[in-house]
Amino acid sequence: MTLTIIGAGYVGLTSAVVYAELGHTVYLARRSIEKLEALKRGEVDFYEPGLSEAVRDTINRGTLRPTTDLAGAVSDSSVVMICVGTPPREDGSADLSQVFAVAETIAPLLADHTVVVNKSTVPVGTGEKVEAIIQKRLSKQSTMSVASCPEFLREGTALADLRNPDRIVIGTESIRARSALLELHRPLPGKRVVTDRRSAELIKYSSNAFLATKISFINEIANLCDEVGANVDDVAYGMGLDPRIGSAFLHSGIGYGGSCFPKDTQALHSIALEHDYEFKLLKAVIEVNQAQRRQFIRKIKKTLGEVRDKTIGVLGLSFKPFTDDIRQSASIDIVRWLHDQGARVVAYDPQAEHKAMQEIPRLQVCPVAEEVFTGAHAVLVLTEWPQFRCLPWAACKQGMISPIVFDGRNMLDAQHMREMGFQYYSVGRP
Repeated sequence: MTLTIIGAGYVGLTSAVVYAELGHTVYLARRSIEKLEALKRGEVDFYEPGLSEAVRDTINRGTLRPTTDLAGAVSDSSVVMICVGTPPREDGSADLSQVFAVAETIAPLLADHTVVVNKSTVPVGTGEKVEAIIQKRLSKQSTMSVASCPEFLREGTALADLRNPDRIVIGTESIRARSALLELHRPLPGKRVVTDRRSAELIKYSSNAFLATKISFINEIANLCDEVGANVDDVAYGMGLDPRIGSAFLHSGIGYGGSCFPKDTQALHSIALEHDYEFKLLKAVIEVNQAQRRQFIRKIKKTLGEVRDKTIGVLGLSFKPFTDDIRQSASIDIVRWLHDQGARVVAYDPQAEHKAMQEIPRLQVCPVAEEVFTGAHAVLVLTEWPQFRCLPWAACKQGMISPIVFDGRNMLDAQHMREMGFQYYSVGRP
């Protein structure tokens, strides 16, 4: 099949690569000639393991075709996918201006019987709005269908998630669109969930909101463990053995972040409010996540007292490992607080340092993790990069003013850290 993907960000580019790997001809629309040429060289705007290599490979094969000729690409395609951003507004609702702008632009360019797919995460009812926009400008000789086909990729494992999906959700009332999208995804594994557009749109939000709920729940349990002297790791392990619960997303820490969970929980809560429904549970999930960072900060203040003029080492700036994404990162929030309190922050992250410095210009970064310990009054572990477990902790301790570690991700062995002479604090562990 021939398809056009509009939006070369995280969802658009990774999706384009995987469809191209399946043998489809994929036009990836870009406005900037400079970025187009960079992409042809395999240069990607963000970090995702294996993506640059996959981009080069599919371009060399001729199945991935970056282009600035949107009209030519759309008119040649049987499927057009909208993969642009839907950032949050100040009230938490999703900003759909980019989605609607694409709909207006492609409407007069569509060939007959084109399937337009919303792959962006959009509120319930967006499919109808996109269809109405396109119908107003659609050529009289053309027909089209609008479908929803949300993605479920995770940053850091995006290619694996798209190559081996656990489910493919197709939301449409059109038999033609359903057949086209089933054929498009035919080589891929995973359950097929064929439903109406509104249900498909809600599946994506509901999935992310439920995972966020598990995270906020276990963080509340961790806070209770701190009060009663229990160990949240053991509690989570015992809970996760129940197949009705499962162990995934029962890892306590300083809360969720990134481009999806915060945005999607806020957007789903906003959808509920728009329909005069009080979603009490989701409101609590959001509040707990925001409070979890403050809880960690209180632990730092209780131990260190005044942080003004103290040097604080930070391990990890991205919101999770294997990405350079710092959007809604708990690490960034905590660094900002430390700066506001007059502390000197020295940080290390394997991928996110440059983006963090753009966000916080006065941030000092180190080329290697070991340097954050030098002259530090405390070191904070804020992102669960696996290499942090393998640091020569005993040797690093020698360069610290006071050997204090705050582990916001519970990734280190508490007993071993104390045996090495560290004053060690984590989340929900005695």
